[in-house]
Parts: sequence; structure tokens; C-alpha cells
Amino acid sequence: MLFTGGLRSLLPHVLRKIIRCNRLSISNTSGMAEGYKQANVVILHKSLADDFEKFCHANDGPLPLLYRSKPGDWKCPSLSSDSDIRTDCLQYRIYEYGACTGSLKSLKEYSEQLKDMVTFYLGCSFSFEKAVQNAGIPVRNVEQKCNVSMYKTAVPCYSISTFCCNLVVTMRPIPERKLEAAVLATSELKEAHGAPIHIGDPGLLGIKDLSRPDYGDPVHLHPGDIPVFWACGVTGIEAVVNCRAPLAFTHSPGCMFITDLKNDDVTVRSSREVPQVHRISQDPLHYSIVSAEAARKIRTLETLIGIDPGDRGIIHLHRQDELLKACLSISHARSVLITTGFPTHFTYEPPEENDGPPGALAIAAILQALEKEVAIVTDQRAMNLNKKIIEEAVQLGILKRPVPLLSYQRECADSALMFLCENGNPGRPRRFDHLIAIERAGMAADGNYYNARKVNIKHLVDPIDELFLAAQTIPGVTTTGVGDGGNELGMGKVKDAVKKHIKNGDVIACDVEADFTIVAGVSNWGGYAIACALYILSTCEVHDRYLRRAIGFPQLSKTTVWLSALPSVTKEEKLLKALVRHGVRSGKTASLEMEVDGLPFYNTHSLMIEKLL
Repeated sequence: MLFTGGLRSLLPHVLRKIIRCNRLSISNTSGMAEGYKQANVVILHKSLADDFEKFCHANDGPLPLLYRSKPGDWKCPSLSSDSDIRTDCLQYRIYEYGACTGSLKSLKEYSEQLKDMVTFYLGCSFSFEKAVQNAGIPVRNVEQKCNVSMYKTAVPCYSISTFCCNLVVTMRPIPERKLEAAVLATSELKEAHGAPIHIGDPGLLGIKDLSRPDYGDPVHLHPGDIPVFWACGVTGIEAVVNCRAPLAFTHSPGCMFITDLKNDDVTVRSSREVPQVHRISQDPLHYSIVSAEAARKIRTLETLIGIDPGDRGIIHLHRQDELLKACLSISHARSVLITTGFPTHFTYEPPEENDGPPGALAIAAILQALEKEVAIVTDQRAMNLNKKIIEEAVQLGILKRPVPLLSYQRECADSALMFLCENGNPGRPRRFDHLIAIERAGMAADGNYYNARKVNIKHLVDPIDELFLAAQTIPGVTTTGVGDGGNELGMGKVKDAVKKHIKNGDVIACDVEADFTIVAGVSNWGGYAIACALYILSTCEVHDRYLRRAIGFPQLSKTTVWLSALPSVTKEEKLLKALVRHGVRSGKTASLEMEVDGLPFYNTHSLMIEKLL
């Protein structure tokens, strides 16, 4: 018997001969023939071959197709010399009508049946392990001398005919400081599954227990390790099971076919493709991926909206990359709740100002275009006003359809949990994944709500802050606050800076935090920037692939729809006129003394939109 010590350096054709002679005492091929591509194997009747190939192309993250044989062809000349698929895997599985009926060391006894069958060779993550090690990243399954962990997920693949199944993933523990290096090392190795499809909590993939993999062995995490998941070719086995073919063969998970092809080092040539990793949630732990180019564009937006036309000192409230992280989080959300409304003009009816609603509707419009669920929650007294504004926004073409309008009242201690969760249970499915407050009056430390002049307007404000406070206790619900003075909902994250640098900040500072705080010269600008940033993320190939878990097809064909949903000068002017018709007065934009780039402040909405776009 041969043992594992020298297997890493053996050439593939030598290893295949050793495997063919059944002289290995190992259970998987991880770490063998370092630097060479390994392949998953699926063998099906020729009548199913065309549909399975389409299934591979539709799910090329888990199923990167290296080679498709002709019926009865046991060789794969483009992948290897002197190979025989009947004997050159460590172990095979046989499936009959979807059931695994046994494991085999050789398929020679089925040579007659194989004459009418087609072999598919699919990329394998073992192929990128050497690249990961070369980047200075430990490969824990190799260190622990075991097979990689493989898990069935709750993520459905793109179905083709009888081929339908959920995605299977591998998990490799990666030290947190090495996450970006791991993504970079694998992102260009498309034939070995490419970049990860998820980083963080396994529950977000529907995986309940990392210690109990569906295939392979448990791999133990070291302190500071983060679970990182790559699409896995064992997805093909799940497809074979579900198609219930009378007869099919696969490799046994972890027992790959070793090719003669080298994994040549790949250099990322364009900044558009260089991936960055950002943490977007602590509970559950969740990281997202975006290209450096998209991140740069969003940082430019963040700088633009940071202009301080009122010279109020908001630069001291700014925190870098809050816009980027907030929008990454929103892009992962299924359903978003928006709130706005600041009754600055407390002696008038209605008391609302026109900063807030345009930005809120700009966010709602792009969310509709991205096919996310979106609703708006507002004060009970302002329901009719907001209903009219939403109806007019639809007529003006700003919204595709009306946005559901909700109100919130505190009826009991658990009202906020009841509003956000099924039966008030934080562990049950949520109504909303992300809450956004834009120019919404925020509760101060004394429980009151103040405008910039320290006037208490609590009698005009419903306690929507409670939803943001409750969200802090609900795993998976994240929040964003957009403001321009520090007294807005969500600005509690920067309250110390507000108290120190903003006029009357010691009294008016909002005490309620959001996970992400976007500070803008005018809050509407923050809303416009969120809309533009979500568009940038949606057109980022790196982020799009991560969002769809490398299954299905890129969504870039919808770019025109997304583009049409973005704010524009024309839309903004029409909406401001509509607000005037409904009695909504100017707030900060009433002062004609302030200028930005030489333009009166009341024109700066249009100026900012032009800059952002």
C-alpha cells in the first residue's frame, strides 16, 4: 500500500495508474497532485446528456463543465492522457431510479451499459487548494488530514427539464484577516468554482449544523476562523438523485478524477474584477463581496453627498463606507421598510417639510425595480397625505406601482416585535429584513423629539423609533439611518459627535442607533445616493454572482429597467411641485442665502442628482 506522504508531488498520470491498481490507502484526493485540476464525475444515459449539459451551463458555479464525452467513450483526451473513467477514480457510486445502491472501486463490470452513457467532467474545489495555500491561507481539511465538508443547502438551482435540485457547497474555515485573500485567490479560478458564494453564518444557506456535513468529514474551525462556502460539484449528484434515471454513476464525494491540466496562476487584470470583502451583519454573521471599482464609485457618492451647505459641522458625523455597507446589506434584503417624516413646521398643517419624502421615494423606486418588497411606515396623522403623495408619484412615473403604507402605534410592550415578527417571536420569519429611516424625527435621550431649534415636537411623532430598537434584538434585521443634522432617527450611532459639534446637539441628538448611519448635507441626497449605489451594485458582476450564489444567469439584462428607476432632475422637480400642491413646505431649502457651487441652495437638489448620476 502507498500512503499519503508523497502523493502531493506525484504527477497526475502516475496517480491515476496507482488508483487504477487499487493501491492507495486514502479516502479522498484532497491535497493530491498539487496544482493540477481535479474533476467531479457524472455518468448518464445519452438521452439525458443534452439536458444535463444545459443544467451545467445554467448553474456554472457548482457545475463548471470541463469536458463532455461521446457515448461509450471512456477517455477524455483534452483533460488527460492514458485515462479510463471506469477505473481512475478512487471510488464510484451507482444510482438506480434516484437511490444510491452501492459503492464501487471500478465500473468495468458495467462496460456494456456504459456504451450508451455519456461522462461529464466537472470542476472541483480541490483544484484551488494549492492557490489558497500559496496565498498564505491555511487549508484546514488538508491540515486535519480529512475530506472537505460538504452540505446540502436550501438554495434552489436553476432547473432544466428533469434536472432540479438544491445547491451543495463545500465549507473551508478561513481566518478572518485572510478572507479577502481567499476570495482573491479563487475568484479567477472559474473551472474550480471561482469565488465563494457565501461567507458567514451557515444558517443563511439553510445549513443547521456544521458538525454534521451531508458529505465528507467535519472540519474543525480554529479560533478566529470564519466559515466560507464555495459552490460544489456534488450538486451534480443531487441532480442525478432527483432526475431518478434508471441507471447513473458518479464519483464518490471527495474521490475525484485527477486531470493533467495545471491550475496556472491567474492575474486579475481589471480593477472592475478585484473583489473586496465587507462585513454587513454581526448577528447573523454575514459578509458580502463587491468589486473594487463598484466600491470606489460608491465612495465617490458618499463624498459628494457630504457637502455641508449649511456649514453645520456634519463632517464630524461622517463615518467612511457607511453608504457602501448599508447598500450591500440592502442588496441582500428581501423586504425593506422605509420611514420618513419630520414635522419641522409644527404650527402649520401639514407640519412636514419636503426633505425626506423625495429621498424615500427614490429608494422605493429602485427597490421596486430590483423586485424587492418595499413598504413605508409613517405617522397615523400623516397617512392621508402620504397616500396622496404616493399616488401622485405613480402618476408621475416615479414609482412603478403604489407602495403599501403602514402606521405603527404602541399598544403593548411587544408591539414592535409583533409588527416585525410572526407572533412577536424574533426566531420566526420576519416581515422585513432591512429598515431605513430618512429624515425621520428621532427620539432624544430624554424621550422627546426635537427640531434643530430645540422645539419639542413629540406630540406630532409616532414612536416608530421602537421598530429600530426592536430590530436590534432580531437576528437578521439590519437598519440604516439617513440624516443631516443629528436629530434624525438612526443618528444615535454618532450622538457623541452630534453633542460636541452640532448646534443644540446636547439636547436634540437622537439617541436611537442604526447599524449604518449615512450623513448628507441634505437628507434627500442620502436617499438619491442609496438609489444610485444600489444600481451600481446591481450592475457589478462580482456582487451579482455572489447574490445569486453563482447559480442561474446574470441579471444584467435588467439594466435598462434599473436605470429608468433612478432619480432624475425632472422627477425631482415634479415631485417637489406635487408636495407644494399638498401643502408641504420647504425646510432647509427655504434659505436662499446659502449656495453650493454658486447655485442657490433651493437648486442644489437638482445639482446633486446631476453629480450623482
